Amino acid sequence: MDHVTGLRCTVCGHDYGVSEAMYTCPACGEAATLDVQYDYDLLKSRVLRDEIASDPQGWMWRYRALLPVEPGSAPPPLTVGGTPLYPAPRLAADLGLRSLWVKDEGRNPTASLKDRASAMAVVKAQEFGASLITTASTGNAAAALAGVTASVGMPALIFVPETAPPAKIAQLLVYGAKVILVKGTYDQAFDLCFAASQANGWYCRNTGINPYVGEGKKTAAYEVAEALGWDAPDVLATSVGDGSIIGGQYKGFYDLLQLGWIERMPRLIGVQAEGSAALYTAWRDGIDPVAMQPIDAHTIADSISAGLPRDRVKAMQAVRASGGAYVSVSDEEILAAIPHLAQSTGVFAEPAGAAALAGLRKAVDAGLVEPGERVALLATGSGLKDITSARKSVGDAVTVEPALDAVYAAVDAMGV
Repeated sequence: MDHVTGLRCTVCGHDYGVSEAMYTCPACGEAATLDVQYDYDLLKSRVLRDEIASDPQGWMWRYRALLPVEPGSAPPPLTVGGTPLYPAPRLAADLGLRSLWVKDEGRNPTASLKDRASAMAVVKAQEFGASLITTASTGNAAAALAGVTASVGMPALIFVPETAPPAKIAQLLVYGAKVILVKGTYDQAFDLCFAASQANGWYCRNTGINPYVGEGKKTAAYEVAEALGWDAPDVLATSVGDGSIIGGQYKGFYDLLQLGWIERMPRLIGVQAEGSAALYTAWRDGIDPVAMQPIDAHTIADSISAGLPRDRVKAMQAVRASGGAYVSVSDEEILAAIPHLAQSTGVFAEPAGAAALAGLRKAVDAGLVEPGERVALLATGSGLKDITSARKSVGDAVTVEPALDAVYAAVDAMGV
């Protein structure tokens, strides 16, 4: 792993060797997440863009030369990554955009982008010789970890708020993970998980605490750029909870820019639910992310519900450094975006994934995205994760007697 030069504190800028710090900066505390540093000159001499593009294995590990893993480490067997980037001309026209693409992360093995982070975390846990890996999650990260650990036969212990959607909890149990339902918020489950990990020597995958999960998530940015012929979009929009996904997308595009594989950084639009908009508020008011205080988070988009975003420093740096913006959207706007996205593109997203569309519309209306720009949107998880919310977003089906006259009457009533 000679291409990795160390881990840098996002607050004080101190560099640590990869064996000197496991999670956050020892000097600055938990807000100070660590960023993996690379020798880009070495990578330029060693890794050819066209060789990666010709790799027939359509998964995130085709980029392993750009990832912080040991040469002999075996990736989990699940096909994580390689998700489609769909052109969305009807949706682009509706929003008044030149071009729009939707990255469907629901096509991952456990149906969310979090599979990328969990695959990376499991490899690192194995490299560190951990006997058990743990995480706290509102559902998707937990399902991702449970699925990936099942594929390699590694024990997983999951801390989940008891309010998580039943479909997500069912995924964990089916994969064989040991599940603790916490009578409290995600933030309380997070703190409990990390404290238990520290006390018992378990490897912790928690977003924001673990410096490697964002390195897995950044591979989505690699795929977006590659699918567009290594011509990065002008804008990328994604929903934001703890902040690791948007931070990971920035890191992915930054890597490619340093390697000379793309010519510019996209502006990043971070979308938060109004009931969980700590980063939006801090961005709007110019608050230092280290000084952010917890809020009482509540939103139908459970995957982006976070009272105090754990990767807030990277998430704020990603938007500010890229010249992007944060926007917030209501739960009603999020619910409306679920069928809008599905009926315009065929991509069925959970509330957190559809939130990106609701936020993109708001960003266009506010002039944060110009009509002539090329935009990519991350649909971070499948709508099958939260059928209850999906049902709220649409009307009921029509029940008829088993007779043609009844069918014709129903068809007339529906305006078909």
